Amino acid sequence: MTVEKRRLKPAQLLFEPAAAVEDDEHFFSLEQYDDPGQLLERSTELAVAFRAAADRATEYQAIAAAQLADPKRFDRLTAAAIAERAGWTEDYAKRMVEFGEDLLRDGGKPREDT
Repeated sequence: MTVEKRRLKPAQLLFEPAAAVEDDEHFFSLEQYDDPGQLLERSTELAVAFRAAADRATEYQAIAAAQLADPKRFDRLTAAAIAERAGWTEDYAKRMVEFGEDLLRDGGKPREDT
């Protein structure tokens, strides 16, 4: 499967029922809110949670990129190969490898403050 095809369908969010994912009308039960104040509050909570999840996922991508590019690996990948695999530009892959190396130096886990 190519990277382009993979991007057409977002990853299923594990905590949303599969039936709701298939139904475009439903998104984390936000459609049930009649009160716009409650809708704003809940949708804002979700937006913040998704941003935090995206940030953490990006950090995991960076860690994986750094590990794949590690010169100590006999099967290490070049920035170009990592870029192709992830659907990035080569320049972005180099920056992600550097970011991942920084994270690994700081303990090898994504930051808890995101």
